[in-house]
Amino acid sequence: MADRRRGEDFTFVSPVVKYLLFIFNFIFWIISLVMVLIGVYARTMKHAEAALACLSVDPAIMLMVVGVLMFVITFCGCVGSLRENICLLQTFCVCLTVIFILQLVAGVLGFVFSDKARNKVTEMINKAIVHYRDDIDLQNLIDFGQKEFGCCGGVTYTDWSQNMYFNCKDNNPSRERCSVPFSCCIMSKDKMVINTMCGQGMQELEYVQAGNHIHTNGCIDKLVNWIHSNLFLLGGIALGLAIPQLVGILLSQILINQIKDQIELQNYNQKHRSDLWS
Repeated sequence: MADRRRGEDFTFVSPVVKYLLFIFNFIFWIISLVMVLIGVYARTMKHAEAALACLSVDPAIMLMVVGVLMFVITFCGCVGSLRENICLLQTFCVCLTVIFILQLVAGVLGFVFSDKARNKVTEMINKAIVHYRDDIDLQNLIDFGQKEFGCCGGVTYTDWSQNMYFNCKDNNPSRERCSVPFSCCIMSKDKMVINTMCGQGMQELEYVQAGNHIHTNGCIDKLVNWIHSNLFLLGGIALGLAIPQLVGILLSQILINQIKDQIELQNYNQKHRSDLWS
């Protein structure tokens, strides 16, 4: 009861917590805005037919979705902290909590059901292979992955036959028939100029012969081996993503409780003044 008999200038709301939460959200709000703008720009630079053909595996769409989600959540945090709005702060806190729980559940399920997760990733890679030539962003992403991991295709290099341009069918008129992208090739560090036709006709060769020119192992096995070899790194990244979320949840919950105490104090002061007048 003593806490309620404070002066009129007293406030339970800490400026440190309030503006720390605002700055925290403002930084991620700017990042989300940049992500959305990059995604929109990438989409508008593509041909409409190609963009619609591979909508589900379009990196620009993924960037826009994540950016919009971050934009809405951090907007609630920014305005809620500045205006001391409990509704917006609770929305921000609940959203962050749900996202954190979903990430945790996804990580546990991915570890427990690793075979199913592997099959799902394989499906996504195969779908990306099908639309390789339809989306320049997707093409660059696949090329980067194949060069970095030293792999080719999903399970094996012949997976590229799923793409209409690299298909080995006799009636395929493409100049890239039965080939693989140049990113599958074993690159020599001495060569300054990349031969983009180095994967020509590689699917027609036997596994051992093709292995002299290209990476014949699929990217799935390479990715799994990389994950097993970098568990501590991935754990650090996961922790790095979790800490800002937990900080946001903690700060918003502290501020919500402080605002509730302040409202209670104001109500008590009003009631006390009305009792005095009566």
